[in-house]
Amino acid sequence: MTASTAYSRDLGDELRRMRETCTGLKGHELARKLGWDPSKVSTIEHGKARASEVDLVQYFTACDKDVDFYENFKHRYRYAFDEYIVQLSGNLRTVAMAESTARAIISYDTLLVPGLFQTPEYAESVYEVTGLVAEERIPVLVRCRTDRQAILNRHDRPDCLFYVHEVALQQPMGDDQVMQGQYRRLLAKAHMIRIVPAEVAVLSAGFMLWEYEKAKPVAYSETEFARVFVQDPGAIAQARVHLKQLGRVALDEEQTRARLRQYLTQPVGAR
Repeated sequence: MTASTAYSRDLGDELRRMRETCTGLKGHELARKLGWDPSKVSTIEHGKARASEVDLVQYFTACDKDVDFYENFKHRYRYAFDEYIVQLSGNLRTVAMAESTARAIISYDTLLVPGLFQTPEYAESVYEVTGLVAEERIPVLVRCRTDRQAILNRHDRPDCLFYVHEVALQQPMGDDQVMQGQYRRLLAKAHMIRIVPAEVAVLSAGFMLWEYEKAKPVAYSETEFARVFVQDPGAIAQARVHLKQLGRVALDEEQTRARLRQYLTQPVGAR
């Protein structure tokens, strides 16, 4: 069986939501209507196996979807099980789902505070500084980013470790009040953060590694233009080597707390 990917699980969940919304049927009820084994619907909707074109046509017909809707989905679905998947930067659903279902999250951020720790004011300033997002879309994107942070408050939250290069702390986003609020947020979450000192060279654009209980790990990186999901074993091994090296040079928890307190107490010009 083809290994599932972050994208196949996302698209499978899209099928599940379509079934529930359009038919009101449970998975085993749709399977009976289509003459399928009940496990087949579950496997497809969990992104564990690639559905054939015939399977998709039958599924979409049962959900009363037209050919244009089907063709749009099929175009996206053909890439669902690739080890390298590239999406436009505006797509947030796959990221949110991959993040929320992970057993562990390890990340390295070099230029910005990690999105899961950004205050709304800081996030808004990031979008304003880049200038790549229409002003009217900024509140929606900020809210999406804030909503994603809920996973850190779950009783069963993923094991998290965030390496943050000190350069990210020195990037001015908004005024001093915005930055002070951001430093306080980081200090409150310092048990999950390790600062990489400014004297350590920045040799990476940053990335995330998501680990799962029953699926292959996913390495993820993003730019202003694209989001990249990788499950290639060689790339995953490289990501782990990089993270291991970061563990050697990063400050420990108490040192991280002390460094963040310095940013809270130092005047702006002294940083």
